[in-house]
Formats: sequence, C-alpha cells, structure tokens
Amino acid sequence: MSIPTQPAVPAAAPHVLVVDDDPTIRELVTEYLGKNDLRVTAVADGDSMQAVLADQVVDLVVLDLKLRGEDGMALARRLRDDSEIPIVMLTGRSEEADRVMGLELGADDYLTKPFSTRELLARIRSILRRRHAEVRQGKPEGIRAYRFDGWELNLNTRRLATREGRAVPLSNGEFSLLVVLLGAPNRILSRDQLLDLSRLHNDEVFNRSVDVQIMRLRRKIEKDPAEPRYIRTERGVGYLFGVPVETVY
Repeated sequence: MSIPTQPAVPAAAPHVLVVDDDPTIRELVTEYLGKNDLRVTAVADGDSMQAVLADQVVDLVVLDLKLRGEDGMALARRLRDDSEIPIVMLTGRSEEADRVMGLELGADDYLTKPFSTRELLARIRSILRRRHAEVRQGKPEGIRAYRFDGWELNLNTRRLATREGRAVPLSNGEFSLLVVLLGAPNRILSRDQLLDLSRLHNDEVFNRSVDVQIMRLRRKIEKDPAEPRYIRTERGVGYLFGVPVETVY
C-alpha cells in the first residue's frame, strides 16, 4: 500500500520512490524527504513499484534488498535492465555480500539499517546532482520526461501535469508539438520545422495548422494566452519556448 506523494511539493520536484515492506520506515522516509523539497511515493512490494514506474516519472529509487516474500535483488536487476534510474539500496548491517552484489548490479549507493534520514537525504541529493551533470554532458540516453517552471510532461504516459500535479489533457497534435518545443528550448523553430519534427502533417495539411495547435496549447498552459510566457511568437519566423527546460532520463 502506497503513501501518497506529498501534496505541498511542486509536481516538477525530484520524485523518489521508496520500496520497503516496513510501514514505519516508509512513513519516516516519506515525511522527512517530503519536508526537504522531494516528492515521495512509498510502496511495500515489487508489483507496486512496477505500477508506479509505469505511470509516473521517478528520479531515484530507494530499495530495500530484503523484502519479505520478495527478492529485492531481483527487483534491482530488473530495474537496471529496464532503465538508468538511480538506485539507493537499503541493507542489513552484516549483509556485505548483498551490498557488493547490489553495487555490481548497478546500484548507485547503499545505506545499512538502521540509517539516518539526514544521511539518506544527503546521498540522494548527491546522486541527483551527479545525474544532472551527466545529463548536461549529453548522457545517458532515453528521455522519460521534460520539466519546466513546475510543470511535468511524461513522455511514456503522455501526461502533462501542472505545478499542483493536476493532469491537463492533450490531443495527439498538441502533445507532439509540445514535445518538439520542449526539446529545443530558447531556439526559434519555423512552422515548417515544427510540422516536420512533430509530424503534424499526418493530421493537417497546411502549415497554418501549427498556429491552431499553438493557440490550443497556450490556452492550456499559459496563465494569459494573449501574453504568452512559455510559447513565444517570433514574428515572421516561427515560435520559441522561452523558459528553461529540464530533461529527465
């Protein structure tokens, strides 16, 4: 059973998934990390972990390797085979072999139980900083989401979420166009480029259809569509996405 993601934290804050079958640990970690500007979802088993990963963008997994009735090592192996999401392992103090095997499987760090939530937070922040540095250097590959100004666009589920986590429905054309704009922030893209990159020409024939899609997108994401802050018009040239965008791998 999961503990709800902290409602007070913006939707674009880093999202940590905690997998531990001890409800006390789940509650403790969720409360502490949530007070320190992290979104947290806590679950008790591998099935729940996979359900969250299939539906949401997760930046880091805190995984207990000794889950009752389930092999946390197998979950770590599956997670690493399927993604590059960082893993912090939780192990018993005397389980050196498990720690070594977990690190060999690709876990990024580990803590032994009992552990300090303050130290866990420090290790999570260190890993996320390192991951952001890797992203700036152009690695790893496989974009899972874009984040901008508190918003989050999940490319797997095609879900756009506001700062408060509310879902904003997008048509296929709106989604495709937003993906192109977020992939090239602060770059002017012509209508023809937007048509080609978003494949809107499959649905619409004329490049003025881009203007229609832009208008609809602005109505959904701009505070004032008449004075857009995100999707700006460069007259006679095209459009530009005008705020910083974070790429999530």
